[in-house]
Amino acid sequence: MELSGKVIQKLPEVGGNSKSGNAWRKQEFILETGGQYPKKVCVSLWGDKIDQFSINEGENVTLSIDVESREYNGRWYTEVKAFRVEKSGGGSAATSAMPEVDTFHSEGEEDKLPF
Repeated sequence: MELSGKVIQKLPEVGGNSKSGNAWRKQEFILETGGQYPKKVCVSLWGDKIDQFSINEGENVTLSIDVESREYNGRWYTEVKAFRVEKSGGGSAATSAMPEVDTFHSEGEEDKLPF
């Protein structure tokens, strides 16, 4: 699944050691989606992906996400994990990548069809 929006808040990085002794790190962000009814979604990055994607407040991003729920002591907890991040370039890169359109009308050849 994909989720697009603007990063409005970067929460502090947390970390620790699992029961098996492996170190872990997690960074959470609040993403605000666009549209008529914007939603705020808490998204997490785990481990090396924190440094790999380096997300900052104010950036527009498109995230590839996994949604996972788990039960603990009779309550269910849901987490949205990002595994790929694409940062928006502000729109100017998309316009420059468009090929130029050539018109079919040339001054020397009036009323000729292009095919």
